[in-house]
Amino acid sequence: MAPWRRRYSIWDVFDEFFREIEEMFEQEFRELSQRGVRGPYVYGIRMTIGPDGIPRVEEFGNIRREGARPRIAEEREPLVDVFEEDNRFVIVVEMPGVDKDKIDVKATEEKIVVRASNGQRKYYKEIELPKPIKPETAKAQYKNGVLEIKVEKKEEKKEPEGIKIKIE
Repeated sequence: MAPWRRRYSIWDVFDEFFREIEEMFEQEFRELSQRGVRGPYVYGIRMTIGPDGIPRVEEFGNIRREGARPRIAEEREPLVDVFEEDNRFVIVVEMPGVDKDKIDVKATEEKIVVRASNGQRKYYKEIELPKPIKPETAKAQYKNGVLEIKVEKKEEKKEPEGIKIKIE
């Protein structure tokens, strides 16, 4: 192999991918500045693999895409993790920079809504849960910018197995 030829690796694909994303964001921010929209801009993605083995890409921040144009929301969408245990869910929400008394958490059987506002820092997130919960059992703690919510699952109704009938 000639010494001037470069070897390519699988990581070159990722470098190109992230370079394209960076260029896309720079273009979007230039357009926002030209329209007079000022920051702060918060946007990020998190890539995970769900319990079913399917990759998921989650967005967070205060930039929302509506049609072809981005929209800057006043409230940021925080990072959220939902852990399923035997009889409950544990929801972890990252919301740095707010006081505990400025956080509002509401729960229904299907979802939990978290809202917080502390001066410049505003957060909002609707967390859809994979199974119904008992909202009255929810307990929350906030420490060092992390809100942890624990809530029991609603018991699933089991179909009766029935009575075995002896065949004569």
